[in-house]
Amino acid sequence: MTRLAFYSITGQTRRFINKVGFPAYEISDADPYHAMTEPYILVVPAYDDDMMDSVIDFLGYQNNAQKLQGVAGGGNRNFNQLYIHTAKDIASGLGVPVVFDFEFNGTDADVKKFRKVVAQIESKQH
Repeated sequence: MTRLAFYSITGQTRRFINKVGFPAYEISDADPYHAMTEPYILVVPAYDDDMMDSVIDFLGYQNNAQKLQGVAGGGNRNFNQLYIHTAKDIASGLGVPVVFDFEFNGTDADVKKFRKVVAQIESKQH
């Protein structure tokens, strides 16, 4: 089963993950060094790079980068090119796709679509 890992600063990403209802690991600033034991999707908000140090530490820990299957990004479309830029940067840097994007904490339709994306990724594993 594909797991989720996420990082939330303002709580928007956490609210989205809670609505999705799938098992998820929250990356913490206090201890970002957590080894993912199975393939996963990373869900991140769009923030300045210096605010994402914990995510970078998490991705650099053990085999987390190798187990990453894709990145989903949350953001605000009013920021134009900066919309989900963190997800795009991570995906590009690690050679994985951006699998989903959502605004703020996601709509009910976003939640349904994201669940389908996760299911499709899981079906490719088997």
